[in-house]
Amino acid sequence: MSPLRKVFLVSTLAIFAAAPVCLAAAPAFADGIAVSTAWTRATVRGASVAVGFLTLDNQGGEADTLTGGACDCAERVEIHETKEEAGIMTMRAVPKGVEIKPGKSITFKPGSFHLMLIGLKAHFLPGETVHLTLHFEKAGDVGADLKVESFGAQGPTEKAPAAETTPDAKPADAGKTKPAKAGQ
Repeated sequence: MSPLRKVFLVSTLAIFAAAPVCLAAAPAFADGIAVSTAWTRATVRGASVAVGFLTLDNQGGEADTLTGGACDCAERVEIHETKEEAGIMTMRAVPKGVEIKPGKSITFKPGSFHLMLIGLKAHFLPGETVHLTLHFEKAGDVGADLKVESFGAQGPTEKAPAAETTPDAKPADAGKTKPAKAGQ
């Protein structure tokens, strides 16, 4: 093999080897859905649940619905919503998902929509990263890396550009409110 061909081959391999590192630093994006500001809180040893927060931005031309997710670190990932009803804070699962209209975004945050990671297989420590796969009706599967923040954190320590929750983002099963069961 000529020396010039070796240089070309090594350079090409180096570019492909570096690509995943470059992509890991950027927000996740697939078929019009961008994921940013993804985080979770540290958990105590033996905890069975954790909560995930993030911002979803629908940059596509049509509405899409987040229907759920998966994580190697938990038995299942569910979408939940916390809201006040008749002066009482309730939390409930949103089994039909959350619709995001085109050109709009929604922020999953404390006291609102959030992801419940149920059946944890290990506890989360500050500074770690937890990888999730989010399931969308149209965009398919989109990866998201949750940065583990301190116990009781109310937001990520490193702020990304703010994305606002819009009134156009609503549960796909709006109007079918059920109170949370004890223990949820």
